[in-house]
This record gives sequence, structure tokens and C-alpha cells, in this order.
Amino acid sequence: MAKVLIPTPLRQYAGGQKEVEVSGATVGEVLTALTTEFADLRNHLYTSDGKLRTFVNVYLNDDDVRYLDRDRTAVAAGDTLSIVPSIAGGSR
Repeated sequence: MAKVLIPTPLRQYAGGQKEVEVSGATVGEVLTALTTEFADLRNHLYTSDGKLRTFVNVYLNDDDVRYLDRDRTAVAAGDTLSIVPSIAGGSR
């Protein structure tokens, strides 16, 4: 099982949990298992056509999966997936 770290803004859609353990052999399978367990989370992570939203970054341990094999990146037992939503805005 992999541990998935849920960021504070999304915890309300994951039963208030800050981390969840789910099974999956790839990043895509882990995220599918996560959004199956917490259906409300799906709309915040994926677009209507099933693609990961552009402002959602996923890290496997300390590596950005965009620079690995994206959703096909292999996940081993004990790995940690971090969901990191991008933050924009601010002032000059």
C-alpha cells in the first residue's frame, strides 16, 4: 500500500484525513483507488475528460511524476504520494 498525503484544502473531500493508505501498482492506480474511496475528491483532481488538472501536482516520494512516467509511474509498497495543488495570485 502507498500513503497518499492530502493537502489541507482537499481534506474536506477525504473525510478530513491528512493521509490515506491505498493500493495500486502505478500512480494512476493509486489515484483511481483514492478517488473511488473518496468520490468527491475526483472533481478536484481530474477534469471532466479524466485528465489530471493542470494545477494539481503529484509527487512520488520527492519526485514530480511529470518528470517520471506520469500516471504510469510504478509505486512500491511504502511509497508516499503527495498531492500538491498549485497556488497562484498575490500582489506586487
